[in-house]
Amino acid sequence: MSSEQRPLADRTLVVSGGSRGIGLAIALGAAKQGANVVLLAKTAEPHPKLPGTVHTAVADVEAVGAKAVAVVGDVRKEDDVQRAIDTAVQTFGGVDIVINNASAIATEPTEALAAKKFDLMMDINVRGTFLLTKAALPHLRKSANAHVITLAPPLNLNPHWLGAHPVYTVSKYGMTLLSLGWAEEYQDSGIGFSCLWPQTYIATSAVTNLADGDHLASSSRSPEIMADAATQILIGPAKDANGQTYIDADVLAAAGITDLSRYGGGDDPIWDIFVDKKMNDKS
Repeated sequence: MSSEQRPLADRTLVVSGGSRGIGLAIALGAAKQGANVVLLAKTAEPHPKLPGTVHTAVADVEAVGAKAVAVVGDVRKEDDVQRAIDTAVQTFGGVDIVINNASAIATEPTEALAAKKFDLMMDINVRGTFLLTKAALPHLRKSANAHVITLAPPLNLNPHWLGAHPVYTVSKYGMTLLSLGWAEEYQDSGIGFSCLWPQTYIATSAVTNLADGDHLASSSRSPEIMADAATQILIGPAKDANGQTYIDADVLAAAGITDLSRYGGGDDPIWDIFVDKKMNDKS
């Protein structure tokens, strides 16, 4: 594919939690369209239960013909986040895209949820999204078509989801509210703030490490569906994405892609949390 056919050529993407899973898939999807990639993640050494490190992720991006750099750091720490943005500017000349991917999940009932897990979800999900976006804003303003995609769900006030795991829900909806707030606060900046959420379970370590992980994974779609949906958003005008909360399958359907069988999950994949199946029968 020539540079003329790569719509993200010479653009720079910074992704948090990009060493594996959906974050890495989105990085690879953008890289295949020409983007430079900066991966911010804590995993510098192999984890006994999780595949890949931030360094193997760089190698994966380079294997598809793109440029990448690893930043070992914690999205909860302001200095680490600033270092990731500084690295993007020093290495590639700017920041055009931010993917707020890093996230923690704990779905225990309220009385069983440890305070440290409460703090972890709030710190990674809400604080991390705030820190990375804030640090990138001065550079995003200079981009011709800047995007910030936050991996958070549409706001669904169905009491079922509000009561299923209130603290996790607050942390993820906090990410969504930040994105919607920024869309309004910076509506004249040319930056497109949007959210992206999977219609179904995605076959990541978060699923496979569960007690029934193998069975769940067989009814989950691959991370590439999120990558393809994100790429569709990123190659479009930022103004069209600003303030939107997308579901991956809906993004692909709008692009004329309705056969999702290549992403796996079987004929009846497991619908993801926060998504009411009856509201998505069209997909």
